[in-house]
Amino acid sequence: MTPEKLFGLAGKTALVTGGATGIGRMAAEGLVAAGARVFIASRKVEACLRAAEDLNALGYSGKAEGFSGDVATEEGIAALTAEIGKRADRLDILMNNAGTSWGMPLGQFPYEAWDRVMRLNVTGLFHLTQSLLPMLDAAASDDNPARVVNVGSVMGETPHGDRAYSYAASKAAVHHLTKILAKELAGRRVTVNALAPGPFVSKMTAFATADENVRGKVGAQVPLGRVGCPEDIAAALQYLCGAGGGYVTGAIIPVSGGINVETGPDLFQEAYG
Repeated sequence: MTPEKLFGLAGKTALVTGGATGIGRMAAEGLVAAGARVFIASRKVEACLRAAEDLNALGYSGKAEGFSGDVATEEGIAALTAEIGKRADRLDILMNNAGTSWGMPLGQFPYEAWDRVMRLNVTGLFHLTQSLLPMLDAAASDDNPARVVNVGSVMGETPHGDRAYSYAASKAAVHHLTKILAKELAGRRVTVNALAPGPFVSKMTAFATADENVRGKVGAQVPLGRVGCPEDIAAALQYLCGAGGGYVTGAIIPVSGGINVETGPDLFQEAYG
């Protein structure tokens, strides 16, 4: 029952797509800190190499490796799958984090914004998982399943569009796909769960989180009064991927500071004081 037993990942191999920045970087650090060998892949290879170097300099028991990986195209997924196969004979953990967004007012939202966002956030996630199934199968066992962790969003479960219509719809699709895959892969001893984050500091949310004053205003709108921090993501990954999370599948874990349970105004508060 020790933390090392429940949440330690020594000897595990993980892939984090989009792992050089934002939530992916937070997750990669959490996995490396728990002892895993973590592959960090995104289209920007220099950012991945730099992230891996920075993580390795922190003195954790795990190791990070950075390289190029494009999940937005069929060819990119094939190349990434082949690269993982060269570096490891099995994959214990797949974190599908790579994603994009697009925001425009209703009435001006472009047609191409749907294809671009869905292609990466949903199609790419599904096909990469499908392509890496043989390596996940190789790591899976009754006592210690292989793990898939998808990154959804609180916007995928609550009607918060905030002009990011295709993003919100794509994350709702990620949540549903997570449950479908959890059902289908349980027999193969592969768990599939998703995180549903609220606002975190990242490149995607830089318009609202880069400036400290604006970030404070955003955090004030969250029921728990702040935006997310790296420990929130790292701890969720260590739980889902460690021995302590081996009996959990099909879950959508809210990491949103309570946004997920907001239901609107208290209808009778004014009437009864």
